[in-house]
Amino acid sequence: MGLPALEFSDCCLDSPHFRETLKSHEAELDKTNKFIKELIKDGKSLITALKNLSSAKRKFADSLNEFKFQCIGDAETDDEMCIARSLQEFATVLRNLEDERIRMIENASEVLITPLEKFRKEQIGAAKEAKKKYDKETEKYCGILEKHLNLSSKKKESQLQEADSQVDLVRQHFYEVSLEYVFKVQEVQERKMFEFVEPLLAFLQGLFTFYHHGYELAKDFGDFKTQLTISIQNTRNRFEGTRSEVESLMKKMKENPLEHKTISPYTMEGYLYVQEKRHFGTSWVKHYCTYQRDSKQITMVPFDQKSGGKGGEDESVTLKSCTRRKTDSIEKRFCFDVEAVDRPGVITMQALSEEDRRLWMEAMDGREPVYNSNKDSQSEGTAQLDSIGFSIIRKCIHAVETRGINEQGLYRIVGVNSRVQKLLSVLMDPKTASETETDICAEWEIKTITSALKTYLRMLPGPLMMYQFQRSFIKAAKLENQESRVSEIHSLVHRLPEKNRQMLQLLMNHLAKYAGGLGKKCVKC
Repeated sequence: MGLPALEFSDCCLDSPHFRETLKSHEAELDKTNKFIKELIKDGKSLITALKNLSSAKRKFADSLNEFKFQCIGDAETDDEMCIARSLQEFATVLRNLEDERIRMIENASEVLITPLEKFRKEQIGAAKEAKKKYDKETEKYCGILEKHLNLSSKKKESQLQEADSQVDLVRQHFYEVSLEYVFKVQEVQERKMFEFVEPLLAFLQGLFTFYHHGYELAKDFGDFKTQLTISIQNTRNRFEGTRSEVESLMKKMKENPLEHKTISPYTMEGYLYVQEKRHFGTSWVKHYCTYQRDSKQITMVPFDQKSGGKGGEDESVTLKSCTRRKTDSIEKRFCFDVEAVDRPGVITMQALSEEDRRLWMEAMDGREPVYNSNKDSQSEGTAQLDSIGFSIIRKCIHAVETRGINEQGLYRIVGVNSRVQKLLSVLMDPKTASETETDICAEWEIKTITSALKTYLRMLPGPLMMYQFQRSFIKAAKLENQESRVSEIHSLVHRLPEKNRQMLQLLMNHLAKYAGGLGKKCVKC
């Protein structure tokens, strides 16, 4: 059974399966390297032995040539003359043979030893250097990633954004090094099919010409030699023909890796840090996790990329629910909680980035946490699409449209969190909430009101356009025909629950006013 194929698309996921496949290729290169070293050693011994053999044959030929038959009498018969001359003829034949042998020995090092040493040093050596670079970048990336994920969420937003940018750069560089290493490993594996075998073929072919029985051996070897020669040439031609295509594919993968991802049997897969309870606290253990939506099966494989080995046994659970972790409830960033049918308690997981958490929650049909807007009250207020919720949104919209519609960065500039929470607490208090009241006091800044509006929408149990329709909305938005696109989106909007659609219409009318000015006609869902 041959080596499993290495795929460029697997570099992005860097999964345990990819690492195991890469290890098998590395083991094969190590085995080839050791074999070539032994072959070079034995080849030099063979060349030394051939030189000694040639020297012995030349000495034997000299001895034959020096010996003179002495015949009895003054006259020699033709038979005697032939017999006397035979030793010199033998010597001449041996010398002619050894002259060819000497030329073969002199070329043997260039034909056999030099190409093998060159292949081992330049190709396998380059692959080893690429592996060192790959291992170094792996350790660097994992170290920076762990350091990044240990950043407190309470740091300044500018510091967090800078840290995110730095990790993205390191991740991109690690991905490029991974692609280059896979490319080099594949290149060496393909090159050895001709650059390794071809010198051996040339050396053997040379041997056949230096023996009287070489012709018979060469004839017996002819069919295979022809077949091997054709195979080598074909392999070389294929390599030269496809190398540029493979290199072009590698460049495309560097430029846009997401477009070339392998279709996975899983709904979502990748690395997550899982919080595990210990005797004296908790620790975060890195796992490679897969999730299948149909079966709701989550598989967690403890795996350390730096060591390249598993850190324990695999675990599979059946998903019950997935909830985004409140930012102020945990020091770690990008966290979410998972409840399993067949495992008690909550499993807290940390994604690698905010985008990664969004993808995991989308795959698991996750929901937003339920917030307690009035912590001092025993009856907790929650964000809902009810009369209070509509009243809050209308109040915020009315305040924005009457007092701040012309402000720059209206929904970009955020308010102070404590002020935003205080305003929400006031608006969500059932004792003070009123459908008829439409004004928010002028003491509240516009940026505080817009932040409160956005925060309330985030606090809802689920997004207005709902997780279950998200893929459908994205697919509809990508339709090239405008009429089909509008028709499909219109159909999806009217599949939403009534309250979701009403709230969406309220927001769209407001955003249309903000985008086009109060004088433009409002849009209708």
